[in-house]
Amino acid sequence: GQQSRGGRSPRRAGLRPAEPEAGGSEAGGARRRAEARRGRSLRRAGLDVGGAEAGEPRGGRGARSGRWPGVGVACDCSSVSALRGLRGRLLPLLTLRYVPEESKDKVLSDEDVLGTLLQLFQALFLNDFSKQSDILAVLPEPVKSKYQDLWAVQHQRETLLGNSQPQNTFKPEEVLYKTLGFCVVRAPSSVISAGKGVFVAKGLVPKGAVVSMYPGTVYQKHEPIFFQSIGNPFIFRCLDGVLIDGNDKGISKVVYRSCSGRDRLGPLKMSDSTWLTAETDNPLAVGQYVNNCSNERAANVCYQEFDVPAVFPVELKQYLPNTAYSYDRHSLLRCVVLIALRDIKQGEELFSNYYTIVS
Repeated sequence: GQQSRGGRSPRRAGLRPAEPEAGGSEAGGARRRAEARRGRSLRRAGLDVGGAEAGEPRGGRGARSGRWPGVGVACDCSSVSALRGLRGRLLPLLTLRYVPEESKDKVLSDEDVLGTLLQLFQALFLNDFSKQSDILAVLPEPVKSKYQDLWAVQHQRETLLGNSQPQNTFKPEEVLYKTLGFCVVRAPSSVISAGKGVFVAKGLVPKGAVVSMYPGTVYQKHEPIFFQSIGNPFIFRCLDGVLIDGNDKGISKVVYRSCSGRDRLGPLKMSDSTWLTAETDNPLAVGQYVNNCSNERAANVCYQEFDVPAVFPVELKQYLPNTAYSYDRHSLLRCVVLIALRDIKQGEELFSNYYTIVS
């Protein structure tokens, strides 16, 4: 028989020759090499292949104890190349939870999310009422009259309460506290080497409340994001493959400013770009700095997708911290909000679970 490299035939060495595969030895060898490459790619991504139950982490980056029910090795990635591209990126890129029905897993209904955002954005608009003259000039008369009446009522209420502070001097964080009963701020995380985190600076966040938003440029699955993603730990992956780049530095910052300026219609801003600075007009736009939970610190917030409806008031879009990479007036803008899973007290840091997102 054919001699091996050691000079002994497979049979004399106690080995059984491999059976030829259908389609020839070359096809079989190519198939085995492809399977080996696939196994190495999955192991690099921290997923076990062979021997472990489907969906269990292998113990690498981001591993968790226990299982993720209903999740296979594919993990919502369409190919091995997608998994290989995850090396060195933040775990929100992985969607490790399967939601069988669109609304079944929502913590808060879209109507409630919309109501909260409208309530806060309207309060911010009235707080800056003296700066909104250009916008009011292009609004229909009924809408303009509505805001003028609301501002007059609010101004009268503040006067009766003995508040002599002018309406336009409240900081956005104070408006958030006066409107929703809490405010959140960025500060050094309580987790060692975790960088910045998000804390409840004042008040109480009730269970089920919208506590923050994930800002950034929204990319559809087919749109280019390679250069923006290099060394970028702020790219968030939605269930349907839509990506949100929440990085406030580098090329990501330039892209967001460009897209935001592109969509502007005269005095009407279609998105908020102040989250790229230290002074934000929307105090909820800090969700990209919420850190991941751990065994010692359980998650107290979760991510939830929200598509901005077409009927969203145009004058309030200036507070939306998201903009689309490509202009498409027929598609809805994707946002991601963070919902409180329990009551969160003053001084507590927000922690999410990067493996969980609901649509």
